[in-house]
Amino acid sequence: MKWKKDIEMQIQLTPTDLLAHLYCPRFTYFMYCLHIEEHQEKRFKVQKGRNIHKMKLKINKDYLRKRIRAIDKEMDVYLSSEDLHIRGIVDEVLTLEDGSMAPLDYKFAEYKEKQFKTYKMQSLAYGMLIAENYGKTVNKGFIVYTRSRNKIVEIEFEQKDKNQLYKTIDNILKIIQKGYFPKKTSSKARCPDCTYRNICV
Repeated sequence: MKWKKDIEMQIQLTPTDLLAHLYCPRFTYFMYCLHIEEHQEKRFKVQKGRNIHKMKLKINKDYLRKRIRAIDKEMDVYLSSEDLHIRGIVDEVLTLEDGSMAPLDYKFAEYKEKQFKTYKMQSLAYGMLIAENYGKTVNKGFIVYTRSRNKIVEIEFEQKDKNQLYKTIDNILKIIQKGYFPKKTSSKARCPDCTYRNICV
């Protein structure tokens, strides 16, 4: 239906929206259908995450870029895509030696010898924004874990990852358009840290 298409075209999700949905689909419902603000400033983990912007100023970024063979970079780049329905500010857009490009994102976190799905989806979302807006190949992204002595982790983007991102975006759009109440996360350990815990049943 045309009205559904019009609504869909107006929706611009942020990588944070994607992460929130992956954390629990009900975030999408409360934020977009009921328009209840999350009040992130009350969440300890989110507040800690904001410290990353202060810490970035203290990092030897040129040293980091040399390690991943980046020949150019742009910082705090705003990008958007109507086709993907996403927008966001990339910490760094890198040009690599082979002519390809990659996003680099800083995390106020420790590296736990495993790759978090949410981090990968966020990096991929930035990567696809870069590919569309710059018309360049983007095969990977980089994450800097500032609480692990600025450890750099390279993330390879595969087609299955892109398919998962498309599916996540599609699920979010369906919740917003139809206004249905989705199932909560299967991980009950996430609920105590959720700002919607008092209204979620």
